[in-house]
This record gives sequence, structure tokens and C-alpha cells, in this order.
Amino acid sequence: MQDLTFYTNPQSRSRITHWMLEEVGEPYETIMVPFGAEMKAPVYRAINPMGKVPALRHKDQIITEGAAIITYLADAFPTAGLMPANRGSFYRWMFFGAGPLEAAVTNKALGVEVPPERRGMVGYGSMDTVLKTLEAHLTSSPYFCGDNFSAADVYVGSQIGWGLRFKTVEDRPVFVDYWSRISARPALARSTALNDALLPKG
Repeated sequence: MQDLTFYTNPQSRSRITHWMLEEVGEPYETIMVPFGAEMKAPVYRAINPMGKVPALRHKDQIITEGAAIITYLADAFPTAGLMPANRGSFYRWMFFGAGPLEAAVTNKALGVEVPPERRGMVGYGSMDTVLKTLEAHLTSSPYFCGDNFSAADVYVGSQIGWGLRFKTVEDRPVFVDYWSRISARPALARSTALNDALLPKG
């Protein structure tokens, strides 16, 4: 029995966590959880009461929420080198990805427009503000936490990559260049192949 058990569905944000697991390089068991009744059943809700994926069991710990899982893995397996020395920068960008970026992208995908006079009520203000913040940072730094790839690039970088693919993030040159750089990592190729193999046939 592996110390790490990963609950996933390849048609979800779980792909981000899968990439992180491949970057970490520790053995793990994968349990595919189908959408619908099985994901909402008591057996799985004992793992994640929200009835959603991803979730991770590490020995006697259960972690849910993508950003939390990725942060946990970076801390739990320091030899992988995915937790940068600059923790302040790491936490800043992880929470930016889990907060303003995800909220702005989700609202855009849903066609939700926040009136200018109400922008103070939402944490991200406006999509343009979010994108300008990311653009300015990635113009001055090759990765989110400096000169080296980290777990923050797995999490926030994945959101940029998905945004470019589904047109919820503008294809500004700095985003395209950044995604091209991080998407070439072998761990992402491995996780993509593993996820694609889990997709329903036909």
C-alpha cells in the first residue's frame, strides 16, 4: 500500500495535482472517482465532504483543495525542490491563483460582469487588473518565485495554460512564452499521458 493515495477524475482540475505528483516523484496510488452518484456517495464523502476531486491521502492525513494539496506536497517532500526559499513569494502567488485569478476566470467563463461601481466588493477587482498583475510579474521574473521552477508554477501556471486554451486568459506574449517554457516539463507530459489513459473510451 502506498503512503500517497490520489483521488481524481481526468476531466477536472485534478490534472493540476497529478502534474504536481509527477514532479514530486514519490510513488502514489491513483483512484479514479466517476462524476455523479459515486463522487457524491457516503464512501467518497468520507474523504471529501464536498463530493469533488481532487483529494489526497498521505498516511493519516487527508488534504482537499488543489492549492492546499500542492502546497502540502511541496512541504512534505522537500527533496523535490518545489518549495522555494522565498516563502513569502510562494504564498503570495499561490493565494493569488486560488483567489483573484480563479474567481476572475470563473466569472468570465460564466459571463458574469462586475459593474465598475461594484468592483470593490470582489477580491479581484477586474479581469484586466488580474492580468496586468500577472503580466508585470512574469515580465520581470522567469518563474513565479524567481529564477527556479516551483510548486507555484504548477498551480498558477496551470491556470494560465488552461486560460490560454479556453480563451479565458488573453494570449498576451508574456503568458504564451511562460506557458511554453513550463509546459515543456517532462512531469507534465507524464501526467498528461496518465490522465488521457483514464478518459472514457469512445
